[in-house]
Amino acid sequence: MSISSLVLLFVGGTVTGTIGAMLGLGGGVFLVPFLVLAFDLPMHQAIATSIIAVIATSSAGASINIERQTVNIRLGMVLEIATVTGAILGGVTANLLDGEILRKIFAGLLLIVSIAMIWRLKMRNGDVILHTDGSLPGTFRDEASDQTVAYTVKRLPPVMLISLLAGNISGLLGVGGGIFKVPAMTMIAGMPIKAATATSNFMIGVTAAASAFIYFSHGHVNPLIASPTILGVLGGSLLGVTISQRIKGTALTWIFAVLLLAISLQMYWR
Repeated sequence: MSISSLVLLFVGGTVTGTIGAMLGLGGGVFLVPFLVLAFDLPMHQAIATSIIAVIATSSAGASINIERQTVNIRLGMVLEIATVTGAILGGVTANLLDGEILRKIFAGLLLIVSIAMIWRLKMRNGDVILHTDGSLPGTFRDEASDQTVAYTVKRLPPVMLISLLAGNISGLLGVGGGIFKVPAMTMIAGMPIKAATATSNFMIGVTAAASAFIYFSHGHVNPLIASPTILGVLGGSLLGVTISQRIKGTALTWIFAVLLLAISLQMYWR
């Protein structure tokens, strides 16, 4: 592999790591399309590389988010039980499916989630409605608004069900599961976007690790591709966590939804 390709992998990893950590996605949702579209990497290899990168993203960003108290640790531990179960099942299922089918599933699910988030923002004109009568309360300091945000978690059972599906999708598509856990935590559980992204980032490393060994055992990991990519992802993740604390929650949600929409269309029509 040429030096220019290695540099491009590093830069791509940095960008996807920044965006992924900022939005609680782990970068996989952006890294998979990047590897497939820019390097024509087989889907299974792209997913395997992404899963390793997701672990790196979570490791780099979780400690900072925990220190800032934006992570709801109790909620994360509860949801991770369901998510890890789904991740193991997803890793097994992925090796039974064709790469083209995986890509179509990936694009279709992203499209649905992005449209749902944009519709919700439009209906509320960007307003965030927080609840204080639920369970698993959380409090954090929002640096962008210079206010203390308090909230509780609503409708935990359906969020756990979605976490099971998110774990399955993580193992199936290598995207960390955050593309569904973050919308579930904001739209169903009523959490603020910053708490949702931080909690998602806290969980995704464990989720990815649960299915990573399956991809290793099937020989889908290419060290020459994975090494420079993960180095870039690590640096980008630290930057992304810092940026997420300094922008408003509504802007973060819009960025999340629009990027998912763009990627879903690009992947579907490739």
